[in-house]
Amino acid sequence: MEHPENDEKYLGLTVNEGVAQPPIVNPYLKRKRRRTLLSAAEYVEGILKGNLSILSQAVTLVESHNPEHQAVAQEVIEKCLPYSGNSRRIGITGVPGAGKSTSIDVFGLHVLKNGGKLAVLAIDPSSERSKGSILGDKTRMEKLTLHPDAFIRPSPSAGSLGGVARKTRESIILCEAAGYNNIIVETVGVGQSETAAHSMVDFFLLIQLAGTGDELQGIKRGIMEMADGIVINKADGDNIDRAKLAQTQFRNALHLFPLPPSGWTPEVLTYSGYYEIGIPEVWDMIDRYFEFVKANGYFEQKRREQDKFWMIETINERLQASFYNDPEIEDLLISKENLVLSNKQSSFVAAHDILNRYFEKLRQS
Repeated sequence: MEHPENDEKYLGLTVNEGVAQPPIVNPYLKRKRRRTLLSAAEYVEGILKGNLSILSQAVTLVESHNPEHQAVAQEVIEKCLPYSGNSRRIGITGVPGAGKSTSIDVFGLHVLKNGGKLAVLAIDPSSERSKGSILGDKTRMEKLTLHPDAFIRPSPSAGSLGGVARKTRESIILCEAAGYNNIIVETVGVGQSETAAHSMVDFFLLIQLAGTGDELQGIKRGIMEMADGIVINKADGDNIDRAKLAQTQFRNALHLFPLPPSGWTPEVLTYSGYYEIGIPEVWDMIDRYFEFVKANGYFEQKRREQDKFWMIETINERLQASFYNDPEIEDLLISKENLVLSNKQSSFVAAHDILNRYFEKLRQS
């Protein structure tokens, strides 16, 4: 290629050499050392002192699938157990867009006015395709995030049924040991299968919107019979009349359900999370519920039933992990999947063969 600038008649022309190719790796980058795993005793000590950094690390350990992390996490949970159980556990659910995160922001500030500490465990849905999660609920809790006595931990649902992360119950124990006497669990908000959330909280609050159907729709939703209280959000401006109508419809729907085991009749209230209207009334309802169930003994009874439920759930989880982590079963699963996909064997026969092999291995061992 000809370069005319190199010709003698252009000797007075100054030609820059250009910029040298920058290195692929930043030479100024200072690599951070990987954080060493603390011992179980160090985690417990930090949690009991209310150290937020160590509490967050412990929750991450609980959520980890690494066997080494799980072993340390279980030891931490066991040592924190005597310091747990002294909080009010409140579950909040509702359809997506009902204003759960915004409501928690104002509910939390209202609770903290009276002293104490608040932990919010916000469960964010995970993508079925990418398995990722945005974890964006915390962005809607702007005021609560800045409060020194509030701890907000978003977690991915990671495919858990019931709209609650699999390890949320263990996280509750850690937060209680750290001195948080109010725990709010925000669910994914799928609507009808929130049984896991109900089985780990004392009070279950359902947030609804006006115009989502008449009382017949309320009857059809299984979540209704689990709710200890129903609140209609966005009762402000032109929406007040519609919210009042929805309140009447949900009250009518609740009359068709039998009285819950607690003996408490669920109440239906209206409020506005955005404009902070009716917040004290909602929290007064929750206070009355706790007074009621502690007086009739249902509070302790429900806690014991929940312990039994999670014992069974833990057994199921360990059995499932034992089955799917077996190398021979993994290979057999692949071969059986190919047979089912090629229509050479029915799915039921394939499942029967795999389980028979697994049970045979257990008997031999």
